Amino acid sequence: MNPRDRVLKALRHEQPDRVPRFEIWIDALPESFGIGDPADAYAHLGQDCVLMPTRNPPESCAWRDGVDEWGRVWRHGTFVDGVVDSAADLQRYSPPLEYVEQLYDVDRIQGVREAYPDRCLIYGTHIGPFTAGYMAMGMQRFFTRLVEDPVFVCRLLEARTEWCIAMYQQALRIGAEVLILGDDAGHRGGPMISPRMWRRFIWPLHRRIVDALEAPVIWHSDGNIEALLPMAVEAGFVGVHGLDPMAGMDLARVKREYGEDLVLVGNVDIRVLFASDLAAVRREVDRCVDQGAPGGGYMLATCNSICEGMDPLAVAELFRYEARPTRS
Repeated sequence: MNPRDRVLKALRHEQPDRVPRFEIWIDALPESFGIGDPADAYAHLGQDCVLMPTRNPPESCAWRDGVDEWGRVWRHGTFVDGVVDSAADLQRYSPPLEYVEQLYDVDRIQGVREAYPDRCLIYGTHIGPFTAGYMAMGMQRFFTRLVEDPVFVCRLLEARTEWCIAMYQQALRIGAEVLILGDDAGHRGGPMISPRMWRRFIWPLHRRIVDALEAPVIWHSDGNIEALLPMAVEAGFVGVHGLDPMAGMDLARVKREYGEDLVLVGNVDIRVLFASDLAAVRREVDRCVDQGAPGGGYMLATCNSICEGMDPLAVAELFRYEARPTRS
């Protein structure tokens, strides 16, 4: 079974020849393996997918310093605040939808497709309307205005939804086969807003995004979002990524409650990857596969991403190790 077929079979809640390896964001460590192009890290680590590369336009401050075209404030490459506070700000910091074309390097993407024709080409980024909204306004202003001025916040959310759809539709035109909607909605204690508010403000937008895209869409969120999973099913997401164990997301419980409706991706505790205890890595893989794989509909990944500070040998072991057979 080739990698693409393995992923697509898992997305149909069937059991492939092995659990797919589906790490979405490999943001660090390629140089530790002697890899120059980050896209090559997916193949090196045995992934069944490869992430479609994008680019940051030279004039953009995103991931650099200053205020970017969406009103997000960056300092040394880290998001720190947002500036959108009025209708004029919203107009100023809402690029035209045609701007999506500047974020894709078509030649480079074609090179990735030619280099890895048997892998599932995926695309994912954190441009879901909720995340895009609180980053544009800054978190304190956003959550305050969500209560005090919901009309304005809804205008912002609508604008970011249109941008999100345009961005993902462009990815599909270029060749993406599976989409991941990054829309962080939780912390360790639970969702950032109540399920009632989520249903009012965000669920209809997620439903619209999924309906507009002719490809499977997986929702990514950090934190404990278990209370929101019924609405993820209703929105039409094919699966959910993250399943953060550090926030109390219990893979076995989520599998029992939602495994028939959602493909589960992730739950590997990233703490084991910051040390050199390879036996601990193998135990973590065994746990995730044992809890998530029976009956199909599970793909192995960290609960977040491959990031700076991780031990390269531990990361390699995570995807090298073949977990013991599980109950069917």
